[in-house]
Amino acid sequence: MSILKSTAIFGSFTMISRILGFIRDILMAAVLGAGAITDCFVVAFKLPNFFRRLFAEGAFSASYVPIFSATLEKDGKEVALKFAEEVFACLLITLLLFVAIFELFTPALIFTIANGFVDDEAKFSLAVILTRYTFPFILFVSLSSLLAGILNSLGRFAETAAVPIILNICMISALVFAANTLETPAHALAIAVSVAGFIQLIFLFRACYSAGYRIKFKMPKLTPKVKKLLIVMGPAALGAGVIQLNLLLDMIIASHLPDASMSYLYYADRLNQFPVGVIGVALGTVLLPLLSRNIASGDEVLVLKNQNQAIEMGLFFTVPAAVAFIVVPADLIHVLLERSSFTSEATAQTSLTLMAYAAGLPAYVLAKVFVPGYFARNDTKTPLKFAIVALFINISLNLILMQYFAHVGLAMATAISAWINVFMLAGGLMLRGHYKIENSLLIRLFKYLICSVIMGSAVWLIRPLVKELIYGNAAEQVAGLLILVFSGFAVYLFATFLTKTVKKEELKALFSKR
Repeated sequence: MSILKSTAIFGSFTMISRILGFIRDILMAAVLGAGAITDCFVVAFKLPNFFRRLFAEGAFSASYVPIFSATLEKDGKEVALKFAEEVFACLLITLLLFVAIFELFTPALIFTIANGFVDDEAKFSLAVILTRYTFPFILFVSLSSLLAGILNSLGRFAETAAVPIILNICMISALVFAANTLETPAHALAIAVSVAGFIQLIFLFRACYSAGYRIKFKMPKLTPKVKKLLIVMGPAALGAGVIQLNLLLDMIIASHLPDASMSYLYYADRLNQFPVGVIGVALGTVLLPLLSRNIASGDEVLVLKNQNQAIEMGLFFTVPAAVAFIVVPADLIHVLLERSSFTSEATAQTSLTLMAYAAGLPAYVLAKVFVPGYFARNDTKTPLKFAIVALFINISLNLILMQYFAHVGLAMATAISAWINVFMLAGGLMLRGHYKIENSLLIRLFKYLICSVIMGSAVWLIRPLVKELIYGNAAEQVAGLLILVFSGFAVYLFATFLTKTVKKEELKALFSKR
C-alpha cells in the first residue's frame, strides 16, 4: 500500500477522532469553562500523556517498530511474534511497578511540575486526586502501543487510528451522563481517561488476534533482541524526554501565571493539534515502518521518494491551516467554545495563543516526517542532541517572552523552537546524504504558500459578510463558520488546480481501489 493511501486511511480515522475531540472540548468548555478546575484537570490529563509520548509514542515506538519491521522482513512472522511477546512481558512488569510508585508519590509529582498550585491548598489537592485517577492510563496505552506497532508493521493502520476515538467517546459520555454524579465534572473526566485506556487495550488485542498475531503472556526475560531494543531505546527515551521536559517546563511556568492561563494554552493547543494529529501523526506512523522496510531491503531511492512525498502531503494541508488559524482565530473559538462558563475574555486570550501556536504548525508536522529518517536507521542519538538544543532555546525564549506576553509568550517560544528543531533535523539528514531537496519539491512548496495566501485573503474578505451569523444564535453560528471554512477550502483547491500544484492523476491514485 502506498504512503499516500496509508496516510489517507490513518488520517481519515484520525479525522473522526479529532472531530469527537472537538465535541469533547466544546463540552469541557461549557461545563468546566476556563478556570482553576480546568487547570487541575489539564495537569492531571497531561501527566499520563507526558509519559505516553515519552514511552509509548516516543522512545518505545521509535525503537520497537524498526526492529519488529526488520525482523518481520528478514526472519518471518514466527520470530517477529516471539520478539513481540518477549517485549510485552518486560513492558508489563515495568509499567505495573512504575504506576504503583507514581500513585504513591503523586503529591510530590504535582509539587514538582505544578508548584504554582502549592499556595492554593484546594487546587493542589484536586490536582493530586485527579492525577491518581488518570495515571493508570499510561499502563494501558503503553501496552497498546506495542500492539499498534505490530499492526502498523503489517500495514494495518485503520485499527490503530481508530483507537483514540474510544478515549473521546468515554470522555464525552462522562461529561454528558456523569458530570453531576461526583464532586466535580473533572472527577468523572479523570476516571473516564483510565477506563478508555483499558478498552483501547482490549480492542487492539482483538485486532492483533484477527491478524494472526496472538500475544501470549510469558515471564519477562532479557533476550538478545530485548537487550538490543533497550540499547536503542536509551537515547530515544532521552530525546523524547527532552521534548516532554520542554512541555513540562511550559506547565511549570504557566502554573505561576494567573488562573486560566493553562486553560488558554490547552484549548489553543487542542485546535492547533487538529491538523498535526490528522496529518502529522498519520505521516509519522505510516512512514516509520515503511522506511524501516525500505532501508532493510537497501532501496535508498524509495526512501527518498517516500520522504519527499510525506513532506508534500504534510505541507499541502498544514500551510493553509496555519494561515486560517492566524487570520480568523477568534471566529473559530467563538463558535466552537464560547458558551456557558467559557467567556468572551477566554475567547480573546485563547485566540491570541492559537495565533502564536499556528506560526509553528508546519514545523510540528515536518518534525514527524524527518525524525523517522533517523529512527528507521536505528539512530536515536542525533534527534536527542537536536532536542536538547531546542529545549534550551525554548526555555530561554519562555523566560523572555512571558515577561511581555504572558501565556501567549509560551506559545510563541514553542513555535520558534519547533522551527529550529526542524532545520536541524533536515540539515542532519542532508549532511549524511540521507536526504536531498528536489527542485520539484521546492516549486510545489512555494505554490502551496501562494495558494494559502490567496485562501487567507479570501477568508478575510468573506468574514465581514458572515459576521452577523457568527455572532448570532447557535444555528447561525454554525452556518457562518461552515461558510467560512468551505469557502476557504474551495478557494484553496481552486488555486492549487489553477497553479497546477495538484494534478488529477494524484487524486485518482489516492481514491483508486488498487
